[in-house]
Amino acid sequence: MLNSFSLFCFFHRVVEPWIPVRLELANLYVFIGSIALTGLIWGVGFAMFILQEGEAQIQILMVLCTIGLCSGGVVAYLPFVWLAVAFDLFILGPGIACMLVNQLSLPLASLVSLFCVYMVFMVFMVFRGNQEYWDALENEFLLEAKTKDLERISQKDGLTGLYNRRYFDTAFELEWKRGIRNQTGITMMIFDIDHFKQVNDTFGHLAGDKYLKLTARLLNQVFQRETDMVARYGGEEFVVLLSESTLENALDLAERVREKMVDSVLAFEAHFIRATVSIGVAKLIPQTSGERTILISMADSALYAAKENGRNQVRVFDNNCPLNPQASAVSF
Repeated sequence: MLNSFSLFCFFHRVVEPWIPVRLELANLYVFIGSIALTGLIWGVGFAMFILQEGEAQIQILMVLCTIGLCSGGVVAYLPFVWLAVAFDLFILGPGIACMLVNQLSLPLASLVSLFCVYMVFMVFMVFRGNQEYWDALENEFLLEAKTKDLERISQKDGLTGLYNRRYFDTAFELEWKRGIRNQTGITMMIFDIDHFKQVNDTFGHLAGDKYLKLTARLLNQVFQRETDMVARYGGEEFVVLLSESTLENALDLAERVREKMVDSVLAFEAHFIRATVSIGVAKLIPQTSGERTILISMADSALYAAKENGRNQVRVFDNNCPLNPQASAVSF
């Protein structure tokens, strides 16, 4: 019987990951039932040894083994108090009952009292260990949550809530390598708030900070894909990195940001502040012989062209955009 039940437990353990979710409750009952039956099988066998006559040494040895098994059960089922207590009761119950209803030898009679004391002790240990287990688990979760919070804070710009320059550099490097591997294009946009220094000089840096937050909010409204990387590049400059996007789609998104900036008004104290944005857009397919700074230079050159031609506009990199010497051989 014990061998058959052990085989059933092994089979249940193997197939458990594939049991449908809708049968989760039934699976739980099977699990609890198997634990109870395991304890009961040992408990009945233990009681049968107790009833044997003239086997005092074997009986004492069986008592010690049973106590050891109960200790293991407490450790194994410690997270669930009721399960640990029930497991020990199923193991010890039949044997204690046999000791009480039958005439006992002196060694076994002494073990009866020790058994009862042990049961009380085990219950106490279960409750104490259970509390310590859940306290430790809670502390681990709190530590993990704080670690994630610190990691998230280190990736974010404190003012706008966008990704910061350091995180962007890391993400850009990974995206560049992926582009080389898959030969897919990368689109970069650089946004620069026009005449931002005048906003600071006229209305103060608090107004400038609010306008930076407003710009960040507009960028998040337009770039909503999980793969869109939006970051504060520095000062009043923002950068967006798009993967697997056509140039036409990128230009459309950039124009939407520009229009939203034109239509937005920042109320600050008794003033209403308007500002526009210039945007440079560039796209290329990374090559193993190229440096990712080339794409930055291309987008920056397009931004420079937008500012030189009157601001408040979107410009895409082409041969008419003056480019840094290190990228002069690159064309789009």
